[in-house]
Amino acid sequence: MTATASFSSLLRLLDDDTPAVRAMVAEKMRDFGGDVSEMLLECPHPLSTEEREILSDLLKPARRENLLLDWEVPQRGWRVMHDDWEHLECCLRQISDFLHDGVSVRPPLPDQLDMLADEASPAAEVAGVDGLRLFLFESRRFQGNQTSYNDPRNTDLAWCIENGTSNPIGLSLIFILVAQRLGLEVEGVNYPGHFLCRVHHGGQPLLVDCFDHGQIHSIHQIMARNDVSDEHVAMLIQSVATPGEILLRCLRNLESAFNKQGSDDDAALIHMLVESLKP
Repeated sequence: MTATASFSSLLRLLDDDTPAVRAMVAEKMRDFGGDVSEMLLECPHPLSTEEREILSDLLKPARRENLLLDWEVPQRGWRVMHDDWEHLECCLRQISDFLHDGVSVRPPLPDQLDMLADEASPAAEVAGVDGLRLFLFESRRFQGNQTSYNDPRNTDLAWCIENGTSNPIGLSLIFILVAQRLGLEVEGVNYPGHFLCRVHHGGQPLLVDCFDHGQIHSIHQIMARNDVSDEHVAMLIQSVATPGEILLRCLRNLESAFNKQGSDDDAALIHMLVESLKP
């Protein structure tokens, strides 16, 4: 039996919730690697919403296995990633593939970032990094996920690009990674309780709050506030979040999101990745 025929036969068993049958289908689905979105396009009869949800759950063990098999970190942990943005993007793609439902077709994360950079290029050519900020955030192309701040999908940057929403660090990563493709400089600021970006204009550092529609704050405005310590002002001016720090924070956010959702197995899996980043 061909792989396509075998897959079609398994699809016909999705409405059979007998434990033995469901276990058999789950085991067989491991052979398809956790993502059958392309194969579903060839099926003559579309699945119902309920069937797609069942299928996605059955595919999840394979996506877990793929994430653990593909996950690679430096032997000395996150501290030695320094400027290894390529490695960070690879890890973010792996996380994105794991969080994907496995049944809907979408381009991989690097391709989505490439396409977004192509779209943003005219604005960036006219106004540099500020043009990119306007294109991404002030235009409302991307907005803060106010209603589902703790949704695990906020860490799935491919989902964020498709849906135009994420948490502060997700939106900041889109800004940073697209800027790099356009030869522009955007720095991450690993601020306690929030994540910001920093750009430079006229030799002066400016903070960008991607979660707040790309709102710009000058350092002088921050320094004039009574609720910001000198230590935090120094952090906003000088500190640059490294790829390792960003990855660690993304994973901790994701682990917390799964815990709040009650997804203990997923939280435990992400905790393993967090531990793998320690020196």
